[in-house]
Order: sequence, then structure tokens, then C-alpha cells
Amino acid sequence: MNCPCCSGKSYEECCKPYHTGEKHAPTAEALMRSRFSAFAIPNGEYLMEATLPGKRKYHNKKDLQEWGEINQWTKLEIIRTPALNQVEFKAYYTDQDGNPQVHHEFSIFQKMHERWYYVSGEFMD
Repeated sequence: MNCPCCSGKSYEECCKPYHTGEKHAPTAEALMRSRFSAFAIPNGEYLMEATLPGKRKYHNKKDLQEWGEINQWTKLEIIRTPALNQVEFKAYYTDQDGNPQVHHEFSIFQKMHERWYYVSGEFMD
């Protein structure tokens, strides 16, 4: 299976090792890609684990899982990575009503104990 994150690699050699805990994403961009894949599969548990512990109270595993399930995630486009801890991306998906959607976000990540975490995101246009 091709990895949902659009890396061009197979899921087994791309995001799966992060989802299973075998490895941790080496960069903020790799974590961003693994989070997109976790929405596509979906894997709400991983999405919570990949969120900075101090920010998890603002998220809900059930809601993350459900958002992954009700939408069909079709493409991830990395727009830019202006700093080691910043990623601007567009996530393309089809919503539950069959309408194409684009989630454009500028995300902030933080490295803590040799592991990257999602901190927050600002929605763009």
C-alpha cells in the first residue's frame, strides 16, 4: 500500500513504524506526514500520542478518530517548512457529504526528549 502521506514510499517503510511506536518521526515534517496518514487510516490513538502532552487536554481521541473516519483523505501537500519546528501544509479530503475540501494549516511542533510533537496549528485561507 502506498503511504497516505504522499511520500512515494510504501506505508510499511514510511509512516507505519511511527504509528506502531517502532520509531519516532525524525523531523517535524515527518511527524506532520505521519499525522496525515493517521487521519487517513484512521488512528486516533497515534494522533493523541503525537500531540505535545501539555496540549492533549485540548483534543479528544474519539473526535480525532471520527474526523478521520468520516472523511476520505486524498492528498497531502507540504507547502513550506520555514523553520525546523514549522510546517505549512494542505490536506485534501472529501467530506461526508462528498464535497472536496482543503485543510490549509501552519503548524508548530516541539521536540522534547528526542521526540517531535504537534503543538498547535493556525488555519490559513
